[in-house]
Amino acid sequence: RTGAPYQYLAVQKTGSRQSVGLIQLNRPQALNALCEGLMEELRQALDILEKDPQVGAIVITGSQKAFAAGADIKEMQNKTFQECYSSGFLAGWDKVSTVRKPIIAAVNGYALGGGCELAMMCDIIYAGEKAQFGQPEILLGTIPGAGGTQRLTRAVGKSLAMEMVLTGDRISA
Repeated sequence: RTGAPYQYLAVQKTGSRQSVGLIQLNRPQALNALCEGLMEELRQALDILEKDPQVGAIVITGSQKAFAAGADIKEMQNKTFQECYSSGFLAGWDKVSTVRKPIIAAVNGYALGGGCELAMMCDIIYAGEKAQFGQPEILLGTIPGAGGTQRLTRAVGKSLAMEMVLTGDRISA
């Protein structure tokens, strides 16, 4: 990437042949909350790594404390339905699921709301012992907005997905 370094990500190529693209979400003060700036940088990094012939796979990770604690609620709280709908809010969130190279989510700590949805968009999820997955949107009076209800059902089955979405309860790795 040319120009300024990423503000919300650390991106590098790693592995013995530099063939793994490693994207680390890096917004520790907000538990890696997925603000619009972070999501835009993530789309850019994925584009670059997808086009790089040296890269065979991509890993997305966070910190020990949080993979991603969800969408940035402060950024969303004052938006009306009309504003979200007309501005294409959440447009491009599914970029992870459209990348043709395999993407692995390396999750430790919290993967909640949008963070859980981001992990589920990846092809494989490796969860550390401290990983906590949840869709707590119901506790805010809303629902998972980036395909979380459908992906969660496919990932954990209808019964557990219903329980998680309707109670906001978390599950461990």
